Amino acid sequence: MSEMTAHVLEEYGDPNNFAETTVEVPDPGPEEIRVEVAATSLNPVDYKIRRGDLADIGPEMPAILHCDVSGVVDAVGEDVEAFEAGDEVYGMPGGAGRQGALAEYVVGHAGTFAHAPEAISLEESAALPVVALTAWEMLADKTTVDIDEEVLVYGASGGVGHLGVQFAKWFGAEVTATGSSDEKRELAAELGADATVDYTETDVERYVEEHASGDGFDTVFDPIGDDHLETAFEAVRPFGTVVTTESSAAAELDLSPMHMNSLELGVVLVILPVILGERQERIGEELADIAALVDDGAVEPHIDERFGFDAVADAHRLGEDGDFVGKLLLVNE
Repeated sequence: MSEMTAHVLEEYGDPNNFAETTVEVPDPGPEEIRVEVAATSLNPVDYKIRRGDLADIGPEMPAILHCDVSGVVDAVGEDVEAFEAGDEVYGMPGGAGRQGALAEYVVGHAGTFAHAPEAISLEESAALPVVALTAWEMLADKTTVDIDEEVLVYGASGGVGHLGVQFAKWFGAEVTATGSSDEKRELAAELGADATVDYTETDVERYVEEHASGDGFDTVFDPIGDDHLETAFEAVRPFGTVVTTESSAAAELDLSPMHMNSLELGVVLVILPVILGERQERIGEELADIAALVDDGAVEPHIDERFGFDAVADAHRLGEDGDFVGKLLLVNE
């Protein structure tokens, strides 16, 4: 076996720039494993790299994109003890910083993988890594959520948000979730949200008054950014915490409310260990914890639609359009 099929991006821009081609099968180096890909999923970072918005962190051209992966270990490099051929794994080995998962095989640092959850299918596991790691680090690393604390989750039906609702409930929080449609709010409620808010019809002052017992929420979970980050500072209580994935929104934001209310702001870029090639073992350790929660029934990915790899352009169009809930899965058929 020396060649494999891959869906390669030859230049930044339109989704139609993906091309199915044949490339050399990568060999695992020391501390690396090779995985036969079962599935990947779509995250905003994938289509932002494809468009060229995040070209600086994209793989070398011609690029194999997509950060998430699930599959079966095919080969292991030197100094790998955690995995052996035949293991079912999921992880976040590339797609940013190095070649990704939109191919028959992917190679990555063994530390960026964990054994896949057993309670869901191997394919479904590919919907988890980026969004679950992001939500987990926002709530378990950038802040501490205690029992009965009040957490406001923006974008609660989105990829990161729908995991944020579930993690916050597992921590014992009272969760208020926002959504712009009945479908999105219904999903948030099904996932455990105690209350839901149509933020397009309800201003911040009103939903704080209705759903927060004090001067605001203990934690505001914001995977969206833009105007949401500004309203997060209005919705959080004094001495509270705002956690976000969108540092770019802070560039033009008045941060004085943070000072006036002694707030904490935590920003997560979950793919940074892969980009830097540092602290990659952290990814696998957290994914192992997440797999245990999935197997305990505490969290589960919601998959809206499935695509084959040959329909990657369609998946990217739907992802950018935003007319879906949860995650979009791409299966290596």
